Amino acid sequence: MEIATETERKYDVPETFELPELAGVAGITGVNGAETHDLDATYFDTEDLRLMRNRRTLRRRSGGHDAGWHLKTPGDGSGRTEHRVSGHEGDAVPDELLPLVRGIVRQQPLAPVCRLRTHRVETPLRDADGRTLALIAQDRVNAESDDGESAWQEIEVELVDGDVAVLDAVERALLDAGATPAAGPSKVSRALADRLAAAERAAQTGTKAKTKSKVNPVLRYAREQRDAIIGHDPAARQGDPDAVHKMRVATRRLRSTLKTYRRWFPETGVGDELRWLAGMLGAVRDPQVLEGKLLAGLDESGPEFEPVAGRIRAALEHRVEKGRAELAEALDSDRYLTLLDAVDALVDNPGHDGGDPSRRTRKVLKKADDELDAAIAGGVDEELHEARKSYKRARYAVEVIQPEHGGPAKQLVKALTALQDGLGAHQDSTIAREVLREIGPDSFHFGVLYGRQEQVGKETLREVPALVRASRRKKVRRWLVKT
Repeated sequence: MEIATETERKYDVPETFELPELAGVAGITGVNGAETHDLDATYFDTEDLRLMRNRRTLRRRSGGHDAGWHLKTPGDGSGRTEHRVSGHEGDAVPDELLPLVRGIVRQQPLAPVCRLRTHRVETPLRDADGRTLALIAQDRVNAESDDGESAWQEIEVELVDGDVAVLDAVERALLDAGATPAAGPSKVSRALADRLAAAERAAQTGTKAKTKSKVNPVLRYAREQRDAIIGHDPAARQGDPDAVHKMRVATRRLRSTLKTYRRWFPETGVGDELRWLAGMLGAVRDPQVLEGKLLAGLDESGPEFEPVAGRIRAALEHRVEKGRAELAEALDSDRYLTLLDAVDALVDNPGHDGGDPSRRTRKVLKKADDELDAAIAGGVDEELHEARKSYKRARYAVEVIQPEHGGPAKQLVKALTALQDGLGAHQDSTIAREVLREIGPDSFHFGVLYGRQEQVGKETLREVPALVRASRRKKVRRWLVKT
C-alpha cells in the first residue's frame, strides 16, 4: 500500500470555459506536455453512506497513472491522505484498506454506490528549472447512481513540487477567467448530493439531545472521546505506539465520564466493555513504557549490564508483540464493533439530563482528597494506587467543565495532572520491581536495578506532599467552590 498526501483545489467551470494563460504566474514558465486520460471509477460505501459522512471516499479506478483502489481520509489540515492499493479486481475491498475504515463502517457491508467516468486533460505547470509545480486537470465528468445520471465540467489543481502560493496564484487566474469554487469537496459528493443530505438528516436522531449537547459539557466531552477512539483506531490496529496510547486515554476518559456522570446516561454495561478495551490497549502500551523506564541510563552502567538489558528488552518486547496480536484480533471482533455501536447510541441519544455537572465534579475531587490523605497516613502502596486512580477520575471530571470556566479550571487540571503523575511514578516503580522479580534471576545486576527502582519510589513519594499542596491552593480551587 502506498500512502501520499494530496493537496488540491477544485473549481466548477462552464461548458465554454477556456484555460487562462498561466505562464508567468507564481514562477510558472511552462504550461505544456498535456496528457489525456479516460478514468472509470466505482465508489464504495455503506447503504447509509457512513464513509462519505465521515469525510472519506473509497473507490476502484481504472485509467491514468494510479489505477487501483484509493481510500482518501482527512489529513493534517493542509491536504488529504490517500492510501493506494493496486492489482485488485472485482468488488472485494482489499484487506489492506479494510482496517482503515472498520471503525466507521462497523458490520455494515461496503458496496458500489456511484460510478464516475471522467475524460481528463492533465497539464503540468513547470518552473524555469523544469520542476513540476502543480498539475492542472480539466475534467468532463459523467456520473451514474441510483439517483440518476448527471454531467458537469470541473478543474482540479494539485500541488506537486510547488507551495501553497502557487495554488493561490493559479486560483486567482482561474476565478478571473470565470471559474467558481467547487460546490462539493469531491466528485462523488456532488453526484450523490441528494442521497448524502438524506443520510445526514437520518443520522441526526435525537435532535433535541444534540441541541442540548452544544451547551452540555458532559455530552460534548463524551462525544469528543468517542471520536478520538474512532480516529485513532486505524493506526492503533497497526500497533502505532502514539495511537495506542491516545486511544487508551480516550477510552479511559469516556469510561470515567460515564461513571462520574452516571445520572446523564442510562445503565447499559458500556463501562465494563470500555474497561476491556482499555485493557487490550494497555497490554501493548504498558510494556513499552516500562521498557523505557528500566533501560534508561543502563548503557552508562558498564558492559556487565548488557546481558541484563538484553533480557529485559526481550521479555518486554515479547509482551508487546503478544499484546499487539491480541489487540488486532480484538479490534476486528464483533465485540468491539458492537461496543462502538453502543457508545454511539449512548452519547448521541442520552436519556437523562443530570443538571449542573459542577456538583458532581466537586464530590469526585473531595473523594480523591480524602482517599489520598488516608493513604499517606497509612503508607500503604495499594491505597496510594487507588488514590491515584481517584485523582485521574477527578482530573477528567474537571476537564469536562473546563471550557466553560477558562483559565482557573485549566490551572486545576494542570495541578491535578502533576499530582497524578507524581503518584503514577511511585506506582510505576512498584510495578517495575514486580517485573524485575518476574523476569530476572537472583543476581547482583538485577538486584542493582531493583534497588534503583526502590529508590525511585521513595524519591517520588517525597515529592507528593508539595504536589498535594499545589493542587489544593485556594486560588486553584476557588472557582470550583463558587460554581
